[in-house]
Amino acid sequence: MNSFGQKLRFSTFGESHGTALGCLLDGVPAGLEIDEAYIQSELDRRKPGKSEFETARKEADKVEILSGVFEGKSTGTPIAMIIYNTNQKSKDYTNIKDVFRPGHADFTYFHKYGIRDYRGGGRSSARETAARVAAGAIAKLMLKALDIEVLSGISEIHGIKSESYDYPHARESIIYALDPAKEEAQKEAILKAKNDHDSVGGVSRVLIQNAPVGLGQPLYYKLDAVLADAMMGINAVKAVEIGDGVLSASVLGSQNNDEIRAGGFESNHAGGILGGISNGEDIVMNVYFKPTPSIFKEQHTVTTTNEELDFSLKGRHDPCVAIRGTIVCEAMAALVIADMLLLNMGSNMEGFTKYYS
Repeated sequence: MNSFGQKLRFSTFGESHGTALGCLLDGVPAGLEIDEAYIQSELDRRKPGKSEFETARKEADKVEILSGVFEGKSTGTPIAMIIYNTNQKSKDYTNIKDVFRPGHADFTYFHKYGIRDYRGGGRSSARETAARVAAGAIAKLMLKALDIEVLSGISEIHGIKSESYDYPHARESIIYALDPAKEEAQKEAILKAKNDHDSVGGVSRVLIQNAPVGLGQPLYYKLDAVLADAMMGINAVKAVEIGDGVLSASVLGSQNNDEIRAGGFESNHAGGILGGISNGEDIVMNVYFKPTPSIFKEQHTVTTTNEELDFSLKGRHDPCVAIRGTIVCEAMAALVIADMLLLNMGSNMEGFTKYYS
C-alpha cells in the first residue's frame, strides 16, 4: 500500500534514484491558505547534506505544487506535489547489484516481488519520506488554524538520554537535540560511529499540543493505534511508546492512573490518550530508530542466488537516521491529527446539525 489516512488521504510515489518523488493529498478543505514558503521550509529541515551529521548527498528538495491550489488557496481538489531528484550517484550501488545489504529491505523486497531496484534501495529508501514531509506541511497548516502544534526533537542518541525537553532549542539544533546539556555528547557519539565506519540509533520525542478532546475512532481506528501505525511506517523505526510506554508495565495502577480534578488531569502518564481517544492533554510519543543499516564495515551476506560472501558498502549515508527522521515523525503525526479532526466532525448530532444549520 502506498496510501495513508481516511478523510485526509495521501499517496506517495517515486524512488531514491528515480526522476522524482512526490505525493497526492486528497481531502484538504477548500479555502486553506497554502504557504509555499512554509512547505519548503519543512522540506529544508529534512533534506540531506546540511552537516557532517547527515549523508553527504545534497538535494535541494525543491517542491513544486502541480494541482489543487489556486491563487494561494486550496480548491478542495487533490493537491499534487513533486520533488525532483538532482544528485543521484547510482554507480555507487553497482557493487551490490546482486548482493543483499544486511539490515536493509533488499532481501524482503526481492523475495516478495522478484524484482530489485538496487540503486539506494529504490522505493524502500528513506528518500521517499520527503514526500511525506510535503504532505505533512499542509496538514500542519490545517492544524495552525486551530492552534494545534506538532513539535519534536531528539531525546536520545546511542543511549545518551535527555534529562530535559527544550523544543525551541531542538528547532535550532543541527541534530535537533532536546537537551542542550547532552547535545555535545550526542554529537560526539554520532561522529565517533561515523569515523569508525559505523552508525548509531536514536529516539525522537513527539509532542502534540492543544489537540481537543475526542479525537480517535474506536474500536478499530484508535488515535494511539493510528499514530503508532504512522510512526512504525517510517523507515528504521522499530518501536513506539505513547505516554509512559514501557514504563507503564512496571508500576502500580495507583502510580500510573492520571487523577482528575475540576481543572483537569493531575498528571499525563497516558500521553494524552485514553481508550484510543484524545483527552485534551498533550499527546506525547517516543519513536525509536535503529542504527542506519548502511555502514562501511565488512559484513557477511548472500547474493540473489544465495551465494555467501563478505563485502563492503559504498555510497553516502546518514550515520544516524533518527536526526532527519524526527522531521518525518512530525509530518506523520500532523497528518494523523488532521485526519482525525475531519473524522470527528460528524461524531455526534450537535456537530452534524451545527455544520448544516
